[in-house]
Amino acid sequence: MAKSANVKETPLMRQYNEIKAKYPDAILLFRVGDFYETFGEDAVRASSILGITLTKRANGSASHIELAGFPHHSLETYLPKLVKAGQRVAICEQLEDPKMTKKIVKRGITELVTPGVAFSDNVLERENNNFLAAIYLDKSSNGVAFVDVSTGEFMVAEGNFEYVERLLHNMDPAEVIVQKQQQQQFFNQFGPFNTFAFDDWVFSEQYGNDLLTRQFETHNLKGFGIDKMPAAVICAGAVLHYIQETRRDQLPHINSISRLDDEQTLWLDHFTIRNLELVQSYNIQGKTLLETIDRTATPMGARLLRRYLLMPLINRKEIEGRHDIVQYLVEDNNFSNSLFEALSELGDTERLIGKTAVARVNPRELNQLAFSLEKMNSIKDTIGKKTPLSKLWANLSDCKKLISSIRNHIKEDCSVALNKGGVIADGVHKELDELRKISGESKDYLASLQHNEAERTGISSLKIGFNNVFGYYLEVTNAHKNKVPEEWTRKQTLTNAERYITPELKEYEEKILGAEDKILALEQQIYTELLISILPYVKQVQHNAEIAAKTDVLLSFALFAAENNYCRPILDDSFLIDIKSGRHPVIEQQLPPGEKYIENDTYMDNETQQIIILTGPNMAGKSALLRQTALITLLAQCGSFVPAESARIGIVDKIFTRVGASDNLSLGESTFMVEMNETASILNNLSA
Repeated sequence: MAKSANVKETPLMRQYNEIKAKYPDAILLFRVGDFYETFGEDAVRASSILGITLTKRANGSASHIELAGFPHHSLETYLPKLVKAGQRVAICEQLEDPKMTKKIVKRGITELVTPGVAFSDNVLERENNNFLAAIYLDKSSNGVAFVDVSTGEFMVAEGNFEYVERLLHNMDPAEVIVQKQQQQQFFNQFGPFNTFAFDDWVFSEQYGNDLLTRQFETHNLKGFGIDKMPAAVICAGAVLHYIQETRRDQLPHINSISRLDDEQTLWLDHFTIRNLELVQSYNIQGKTLLETIDRTATPMGARLLRRYLLMPLINRKEIEGRHDIVQYLVEDNNFSNSLFEALSELGDTERLIGKTAVARVNPRELNQLAFSLEKMNSIKDTIGKKTPLSKLWANLSDCKKLISSIRNHIKEDCSVALNKGGVIADGVHKELDELRKISGESKDYLASLQHNEAERTGISSLKIGFNNVFGYYLEVTNAHKNKVPEEWTRKQTLTNAERYITPELKEYEEKILGAEDKILALEQQIYTELLISILPYVKQVQHNAEIAAKTDVLLSFALFAAENNYCRPILDDSFLIDIKSGRHPVIEQQLPPGEKYIENDTYMDNETQQIIILTGPNMAGKSALLRQTALITLLAQCGSFVPAESARIGIVDKIFTRVGASDNLSLGESTFMVEMNETASILNNLSA
C-alpha cells in the first residue's frame, strides 16, 4: 500500500501532489527529465498494467513512496495499454526548459486521455468507432448520447430500458458517463462498462441546452430535431461537459447532432447479436458475419459496415436504393474493381479531419488529407451523372481551395514531425526562405573558412567542429599549435590537440544557430495558421468522408455478392419469407475446399405456415438453418444481396433468436435460467 507524503515533502513531490489533487481519478504521468514517472497508487497500478518495475524513492524525512516510470519516447507504446485497461491518464509535461530556471521546473497537464476521449492512432482501432456515451435514467423516459471525438459523430436517442440497452450493446462505447446516484442502477441494469460519474447538476436540461447551442453556434436545437427530447439533451450536455473537462479546448469538428430513431431500424437485442455472431464470436475459432463479408477499402467504410449490420433498415425505399447501387456494381465488375482501388487510396479522411480540427495532425497526414480529397474528385468524375451512384456523389464538395492551400504550404516530401523542420514549402514566407538560405549555405561557408585559414596559417590538419558547450571551433593538432595566430582564442586543451575560436567564426555561428531557431519558430507559426484556415472546411470534408464510406460499404456488399453468387432479394410489405436454396453466409466460407454447402429452402407466411418445427440429431444443422434464415433477412434489410438462389422477404421490424445453451455463473444464472430470460425478452418485445 502506498504511503502518502506529508512529512517534509521535497519540492518535486510537493508540485506532484498539487497537480495530482486536481486529477485524483486519473493515472498521472509526471515528466521528470527524459522519463514519465508515476508515484504512489498510480505507480502500483501502472507497474501492474504495463509490466514495468516498481521501486521506491525517498520523499523527505522518514517517508518513502512507490515509483514506476518509462522513457518519454515510449509514451505511444505505454499510453494505449493504460487506456485500453480502462484507465484515465493525465499527461503532465515540463512547460519550460530546465536550463532556463534555477527553481523547480514549471509543469502542467497538457492532455487528459480517457477510454472515450482519445485521438492517438495507437489507442483507436482502425475499424471500430471509439464512442463516449452518457446515459440518463428517468421514470418518464431514458436518454442516451454517443459521440466519437475522433470522427465528430454525435447521436442521441430516447426510449425505454430495452431500447437504451440495445443501443449500448450495439454502439459498444469505450466509456459511459452516468450520474453518481445512478451508477449502481446502471451496472445492475446494463452490466459492466468503463464509467465515470458526475454530480446531479451536470445532468440538467438547461445546462445541456446551453452547452449544445454554444457548441453548434445556434439559438436553439429545433434544427436538429431534438428540442422535444429532454432526456437526450441532458445526455448530450453531459458528454460535452466531460469532453470540455478532459480536453479544455473546443472541438470544432463536433458540429452537428442526429437522433437515432427506433422506428427507422430493425430491432436486434443483445441476445440476438450474440447468438447470430454478427460482430463478435464467443467460440475460440469462430468467425463473425462482419469478418466474413467485410470487403471494405477504407477504415471509415469498415466502421460504417459494422453499424449497417447492427442497425438494418425497415424502410423499403431506402433498402431498395441500396440494392440498386449494389446491383449496378455487381453487374459492372471492371468498374467495381477500379472503384475499390481508388477508395483504397483515400486513407481515414474522417479521422484525419478530426485530428486537423484539434491541431493533432502531422504534416504528412495533412498531405494525405489533400490527396484523399483530390482522389474523391477523381472518383466523382469517374462515376459520372447517369449511374445509381450519381445521386450519392452529386453533393460532393470539391474543396479545391483547401487542397490548393495545403499543397502550396506543405512540402510533398515533408517530415512527419513539425519540430524536425523542412515542412513548409519554399515561396510561402519571404523571411523563412532567407533564413533557409543562410542555414543551407553554412556548410559551404564553413568549408571555405577552413580551407582559407589552413592556407593562411599553414596548418594542414586544421578542422572545424561543433559541440554544445562553446559552439563552433577550430581544432589544431599539437604538431601545428606553434602556427596558431595571436587573434585566435583557446577554449579547450585535449591530449593531442587544442580548440580555438575566432571573432569571425562566432559571428557566423550566431547567424547559423539563430537562423535554425527562427526557422523552426516560423514553420510552427505558419503551420498553426494553416490549421486554423482549414476549420471552415471541416463540415464539407466530413460530408465527403460520409459519401465515400457509404460507397465503400455498398461496394463491399457487391464484391462479396459477386464472389459468392448472391442474389438480389425481393422485399415487400407481406408476411412472407420465401427463400430458395438458402445458404449460411459464414459456414459456407469455412468449408474445406471442394466441399459444397447443402442448400435449404425456407417458406413461412401468415396463413399456411407460421411455425416450423424442425427435428433431427445433433450436428444435423437445425441451428444453422435457424441462424441462416435470420442472417439472410438481416443482410437483405442492410441493403446487401443474400446467399440464395432467390429470396422474397416481407420486411420485418424485429429479429429474435434463442439458440444454444450456456450458463452465466457470474450472475448466478443456470443454463435454464439464461434460456428463460432470453425467451422472456422475446415475448415481452414482440410487435403487436
